[in-house]
Amino acid sequence: MIQIRKSEDRGHANHGWLDARHSFSFSNYYDPAHMNFRQLRVINEDKIAPGGGFPMHSHENMEIITYIVDGAIEHRDDMGNGEVLGRGEIQRMSAGTGVTHSEFNPSDSASTHLLQIWVMTAQNGIAPDYEQTRYDDRLQSNDLCLVLQQGGRDGIAHVNQDIALYTARLDSGKSLEYASQPDRYQWLQLVRGDLSVNGVAMSTGDGAAISDENLLNIAASNDAEFLLFDLA
Repeated sequence: MIQIRKSEDRGHANHGWLDARHSFSFSNYYDPAHMNFRQLRVINEDKIAPGGGFPMHSHENMEIITYIVDGAIEHRDDMGNGEVLGRGEIQRMSAGTGVTHSEFNPSDSASTHLLQIWVMTAQNGIAPDYEQTRYDDRLQSNDLCLVLQQGGRDGIAHVNQDIALYTARLDSGKSLEYASQPDRYQWLQLVRGDLSVNGVAMSTGDGAAISDENLLNIAASNDAEFLLFDLA
């Protein structure tokens, strides 16, 4: 079964410096029909104006993942980390018992476009942790690239939950397949372009909740970029 979450049906908040779309209930946006999908709690598509950002604020007991679409984001936290995250990199922060951090667009001229993702942790009360890894040296056109999974390895970020996260860039007219294991679920978030999943059409910003599909055929009708979550 494939259920499409259309881009235009997502929650929307425009604060001037921040234009945000929410796939699931978040902040002042509440939709009881879209609270989460399996362990996925938040997928926010944020566009941040030059110099804009989130001042110091706190989280706990959540896995927070940042994926850059365009531009960059500067991260600072009370664990002593200070990094600039750019395209081709992924950031994972385990909030655990509590972490305070800020995120700002470091450019004075270009906007930042990113996805911020929250995954419910497998265990509360763990020590906070931060990781930033580069995947663009492993990314190949028209193929899935694993960027995050429980345990992590060889440049693949670790996450405290039984999930795996892939990214892919498909050229127009190209396709790939993904075989699902028993009792697993998928969420596909289309970052840009147009594609179909087992014949079901998707456009930029759409998400797809996928269950009971043994094999996914993902075909691009226009150049496409997407994230694929494999979930317990």
